[in-house]
Amino acid sequence: MSNPTAAAPAEPIPECPHCQKPMPLCICDSVIPIEKSRLGLLILQHPQEQDRALGTARLLARHFAKATLRVGLSWPSLSKALGQPIENASHWAVLYLGSARAADLEAEGEIVALNRKGEVADNQRAILGKLEGVVLLDGTWSQAKALWWRNPWMLKCQRVILNPAHPSRYGRLRKEPRKDGLSTIEAAAAILAGLEKRPDIAQTLNASFERMLTRYREVQAEMPELAPKPPVKDRRRGVRRGKKRA
Repeated sequence: MSNPTAAAPAEPIPECPHCQKPMPLCICDSVIPIEKSRLGLLILQHPQEQDRALGTARLLARHFAKATLRVGLSWPSLSKALGQPIENASHWAVLYLGSARAADLEAEGEIVALNRKGEVADNQRAILGKLEGVVLLDGTWSQAKALWWRNPWMLKCQRVILNPAHPSRYGRLRKEPRKDGLSTIEAAAAILAGLEKRPDIAQTLNASFERMLTRYREVQAEMPELAPKPPVKDRRRGVRRGKKRA
């Protein structure tokens, strides 16, 4: 016999079909499209990267009409991951920190190209100047490592790392094990703005990230059941970084 006084189950909170965040956390209505971006953008998200509250990969993709986001572990080639033919994979960069640290390498500049040995490559300007697109790995540090090793075609691409002047805006919400660990959207802001020499890209993406964090803090205060309790310790790769994640 049912208990008439028993509380009814809580209604599920609807999700945004675009960013897949709970609607109270969605900021899609404030996304400003970034026009005339020269570089292609491919975001590979590990399937276990499920931090919907603080993840940024889908929010990042919303800013670019031609951005491609794939969820999975491996793809046969860069062309298959993108869904279009790519003639020269070496003209695409993969942002993967791994064990490389720009400070240890005494690297100059915010974007650093590495050679096959994980050392600073010669002719940085020429290498970075020929790039046509960027691949970002969205997940924790260990998830990014899995994506790197499960996709050997990435070795044909140009590996790059970041040497950011400032730590992630996540702050205490998500602790990064390294100073160069950034969210996916922050990593995209740094590398795309730097390669295209367009500070407006960084301004737009970082402002969007700030709005997301502000919304998170507001919602957490009013509806703590919607979001994980900070601080969240996360060994991220510095992307979504991007963590992510988005």
